[in-house]
Amino acid sequence: MLYSLHPVSQTDLQPRTALIVLTALNLLNYADRNVLFAVQPLVQSEFHLSNVQVGYLTSAFLGFYMIAAPFVGPLANRYSRKTIIVLGALFWSALTLLTAVTHTYTELLVRHTLVGVGEATFVTIAPTFVADLFSQRIRGKILGVFYLAIPVGSAAGYLLGGYLAPTHGWRFPFYVAAGPGFLIALAVLFLKEPERGQFDTVKDASKPIGFWETLLRLARNPAFLTSTLGMAAMTFSLGGIQVWIPKFLYSERGYSLEKANLAFGMIIVIDGILAALAGGWLGDFLLPRLKGAYYLVSAASMLLGVPVMILALFVRGPLMIPAIGVAAFFLLLNTAPLNAAVINSVGAHIRVTALAVNIFIIHLLGDVPSPTMMGWVADRKSLQAAFVLPVIAMGVSAAILFYGMKFAPQSVAGQQKAASH
Repeated sequence: MLYSLHPVSQTDLQPRTALIVLTALNLLNYADRNVLFAVQPLVQSEFHLSNVQVGYLTSAFLGFYMIAAPFVGPLANRYSRKTIIVLGALFWSALTLLTAVTHTYTELLVRHTLVGVGEATFVTIAPTFVADLFSQRIRGKILGVFYLAIPVGSAAGYLLGGYLAPTHGWRFPFYVAAGPGFLIALAVLFLKEPERGQFDTVKDASKPIGFWETLLRLARNPAFLTSTLGMAAMTFSLGGIQVWIPKFLYSERGYSLEKANLAFGMIIVIDGILAALAGGWLGDFLLPRLKGAYYLVSAASMLLGVPVMILALFVRGPLMIPAIGVAAFFLLLNTAPLNAAVINSVGAHIRVTALAVNIFIIHLLGDVPSPTMMGWVADRKSLQAAFVLPVIAMGVSAAILFYGMKFAPQSVAGQQKAASH
């Protein structure tokens, strides 16, 4: 096995350095994805596309991303996670540069599907790499930092596309997003790979098992299933909103393309930073008192977001942008605690495979169908009417996660308390 290395000391700079490098690479991952959402009206105009065709670009990307993830998991259980991360990042960065030669819808579609394969290698493996660098008791906070890349990277994509595309063409922002990926991928080569599960409170002494046996165990694990299905409904909602909000502001609320992307980009970056840190802190704060704390924080945030999202999308006037901001905060608040819930629901020896299965399910049921489904509704009714779908998904997510609280594994403090009696 290539991963039988010495444990990483909590006192040296390695864990923090690795966290910074991997978070930066995750940021570029999301920037590349969201550039497309920022330039969609220009792509749609050049290629004369319907809303369904535009939504299908994202669905195809996420579909191949979803399909690739289960293949990455078993590879990462056998070989160096670091090496797979580097190769995947170089692959997706190279494909981003190839946007220069996409001059038909089909070429753009192929480019998107291949980028999805490359990004799956990172998103499947990196969270387990990060989790193995730090103590389990601060895992929510650490993942909160790592997942800051989602709002910051997403906002960077919106701002890059919104600012550069109107004057330089919609292809140019992809070049700006691609370059740093090569440099940060090479920086990953200098990181030490941590021992798997080295800081888990309950040591996983299980022997490695096959992929199909792992699937059977996951299917019988209600903590994993409820956290994954709750995340799938959340992903349906968030995926559809990310794809269509800039177009909604542009076509149905009279914003210019630059102002629509600037407004939504600023909302995502400010809310995302605050929400990712707050969600991780709140989950860790409550965990010693309540074993289902990660589930509770995620469920409550989704439920609170429903009425605010309805206000944001269906009420015109000065309250619209603030309401979008509050709704985005509640949507993003669950990012760190919900990912921590998934990671903690399984042992270290199957964690990468579990995340691969999680990614497959959340995208299959989430943001693979949602952009195209919303585009279908928009073509037949209106884009405003299409947003009923993500609002319903938020309620479904909250219900599943509230139910999943009782299946959460015992917290560290809870184990210590039980042992003292």
